[in-house]
Amino acid sequence: MAGRLHVQQLPLARLLPSLKMAEPLIESPNVAPRQPISAIRTVEGQPCLESLFWGLTPPWLKVLDNAPHCARAETLNQRGMFQEAYRSRRCLVPVSGFYIWKRLPRAKQPYLVTQVNRGPLLLAGLWCRYHTTLTAYNDSTALVTVPANACLSHLTDRLPAVIDPRDADEWLNPDTAHTRLDRLLTPAPLELLGAFPVSKQINFPTYQSPACAHPTGPMIRWTTS
Repeated sequence: MAGRLHVQQLPLARLLPSLKMAEPLIESPNVAPRQPISAIRTVEGQPCLESLFWGLTPPWLKVLDNAPHCARAETLNQRGMFQEAYRSRRCLVPVSGFYIWKRLPRAKQPYLVTQVNRGPLLLAGLWCRYHTTLTAYNDSTALVTVPANACLSHLTDRLPAVIDPRDADEWLNPDTAHTRLDRLLTPAPLELLGAFPVSKQINFPTYQSPACAHPTGPMIRWTTS
């Protein structure tokens, strides 16, 4: 699953022309959980970019460190923490890539997963609201994960679900039928994503250099030959 995000230079206005930028995009080459991230959700019938806390915090959660930053697609209708949000509070997290780690005998090698053409990605998410007072509240989110496709499954068993921009309105609409939502939560097309190794410096959340996204090896991508 995704433990870090890469968010930089996203052409959101071109990707989603009807998007309202209520807040500026939060950019970082190395975003860790339990930090603010930019997410798109429907506000008064219009997709709107706002800041959410990355780690789902329902009102009954007592320990912030237990706030999940990812949710398995297969259990969204079964776990109480995610069920209500899946039914009516869905969002999209725009990223330029996300990091995964391949297990090796003595260590883990980080990889940056991006669209093969390095274009932006929209990751499926859920959000919830926690009222701290009658008028004040905190909103938070978790990414939805699905099984990794055949191209990247040797690196990790799960990846964030990628929503095609053409399906963005359907994913965000609280009235979309669950059967349709389930069909959107499938492994990414084989030709869409690639992954390349990066420096282990990204293991440190404080490492914010553009070098986070510099390949240290070739991109793994799907080929038909």
